[in-house]
Amino acid sequence: MSGLVNDGMDKGSMMDSEDRIEKAVDIYISAEAVRDTKHKKNTEDFNTETMKTKTPQHTESDCVRNRSSRAAAVCLGLLCVLLLTAVIVLCVHIHTLSTNYTEERDQLLNKITNITEERDELIINKKNLTNERDQLIFKNKNLTNALEICDGWTYYQSSFYYISNEEKSWTESRRYCTARGADLIIINNRKEQDILKKVSDGTLVWIGLTDSEVEGRWKWVDGSSLTSGFSFWWSGEPNGGSKENCVLAVNHGQRWPQSLGWLDDPCDRAYQWICEKNISQLILP
Repeated sequence: MSGLVNDGMDKGSMMDSEDRIEKAVDIYISAEAVRDTKHKKNTEDFNTETMKTKTPQHTESDCVRNRSSRAAAVCLGLLCVLLLTAVIVLCVHIHTLSTNYTEERDQLLNKITNITEERDELIINKKNLTNERDQLIFKNKNLTNALEICDGWTYYQSSFYYISNEEKSWTESRRYCTARGADLIIINNRKEQDILKKVSDGTLVWIGLTDSEVEGRWKWVDGSSLTSGFSFWWSGEPNGGSKENCVLAVNHGQRWPQSLGWLDDPCDRAYQWICEKNISQLILP
């Protein structure tokens, strides 16, 4: 029985202890909550008092800092604007330089093209001048050779004249002239007739006029026809008909001292003759 009583007492005691512990915990928790609330309130009160007791000097410093910040922001903005302006100006300048360089490049290319064309023209001109020089050298050589060949010929009014010392027929006389690159003299105007008088000096000579192909149609040895405006027939000439088909020139010669001009005569008779060779025939190849 005593054991039961002790067991009952122990259980009662244990329950009382647990209640006391729970109450103590509740009291501790309540105290902690009150303390936290008080601390929070004290902190808020302190901040409020601090704000209230903040001096004007601190407020002025904050304003200065705010103004400085704004000024720095403004300066930074202006600096950005200046940098942007500088970049734009630099881009425009670079574009202008690029355009100028492009124009200068095009101008230089045009100059190079013009210089190249001028060079090509100079090369062509040089080639032409070289050809002309060679031609002149060749002509000079031919002229020199011709002058050597023309020993005994008389130069007068851009032509060379040769009067023979022997007598031949008209055909043989002409053959002699052509063998030397010349032909019987052709007279187309008064000046050439005067030259004939000067060269022949009163000698009866064959000239390059004949109607052997067609009777009455007088032609020069170069194939041109005789024109009435440049004929110097002696009075009554020509009068030989088909028997006299070649022409002599006489200037008061010994055979016919009264004769002056042209007259027709048989082509197979022998007389002296005059060959004519133009200077252009001597220098042309």
